[in-house]
Amino acid sequence: MATVNIQQLRKNYGAIPVLHGIDLNIADGQFVSLVGASGCGKSTLLRMIAGLESVTSGAIELNGRVINDISPKDRDIAMVFQNYALYPHMTVAQNMGFSLHLRKESPARIDAAVKETAAMLGLSNYLDRYPKALSGGQRQRVAMGRAIVRHPQVFLFDEPLSNLDAKLRVQMRIEIRTLQRKLGTTAIYVTHDQMEAMTMSDLIVVMNAGRIEQVGAPIEVYDRPANLFVATFIGSPAMNLIEGVLEHDENTSFIKVGSQRIALERHIDLAASSPVVMGIRPEHLTLAEVPETGFSLPFTVDLIEPTGAESHVYGRCAEAPMVASLSRRDDLKLGQAIQLRGRCEHIHVFDKASGARMA
Repeated sequence: MATVNIQQLRKNYGAIPVLHGIDLNIADGQFVSLVGASGCGKSTLLRMIAGLESVTSGAIELNGRVINDISPKDRDIAMVFQNYALYPHMTVAQNMGFSLHLRKESPARIDAAVKETAAMLGLSNYLDRYPKALSGGQRQRVAMGRAIVRHPQVFLFDEPLSNLDAKLRVQMRIEIRTLQRKLGTTAIYVTHDQMEAMTMSDLIVVMNAGRIEQVGAPIEVYDRPANLFVATFIGSPAMNLIEGVLEHDENTSFIKVGSQRIALERHIDLAASSPVVMGIRPEHLTLAEVPETGFSLPFTVDLIEPTGAESHVYGRCAEAPMVASLSRRDDLKLGQAIQLRGRCEHIHVFDKASGARMA
């Protein structure tokens, strides 16, 4: 097992900076997801940990030992790739045992390790097959088995489920998380799918343009996003953002949105008349009566998406796009003007200028 500590890690391609001083501490046995939009640097960071990309500056430590200049094969780190990277001319058993073969382990040791791992992954009946005879999910299991059989200190996953269909992705993410917990191995998982990150991780690292925006437990990142980027990236549908102006009255702060003046539960340490952004998650909006500590916003219905248990209702509030996730199946009509209500405790406030969370 292992701890991974990253200190002021930078990566340049020529004169172009890609990673801008990454600091990250990963505890032994943690499952950590790196999330962000395409091109944010998450896969580059993963490949640097694996040793597949050089370090421009900074340090990567494995159990306190700097591994910047150690070759990939000597880092005791196993990586599972997006495209499986299986050898097509080798059987499942040969693919899974190949790393042990390179280590010159005995045939008996390799056979025992492969069979043990195959049983764990439900691959015992496929050991003599070639990759072309396997489904996508089975190929992904073989790729995982090839990593597991080595008993590495760290697992690295580079968007391993992106080639699978939606149902199989859900099944495989459960299997990966269950397996990682059973083995207790530190895991770093790259994904652009924030739902994967939310459901699988002990810790989420939200990246943007080569920088870390926030690190925290999934619920912490969801409930208290550090800035506007995190607020809009984590959550589906995304958080609603409405521009307003901050006002103060003795010890109470208000947000003025159009003609509405919404009282906040907390005093916001920002000058009066400052432009702010009010955030409210779609599931915190309702058609019910205004609660005692609540607010009401005018809303015009533009689109209704039934999903079964609830409906996503898209529309406009003060000319800003907005969506509500409503559990009630009310007979709403396109173009209908309604009132959406919520509790003040669910409001997030961001400074419009910096994007930083204020409350």
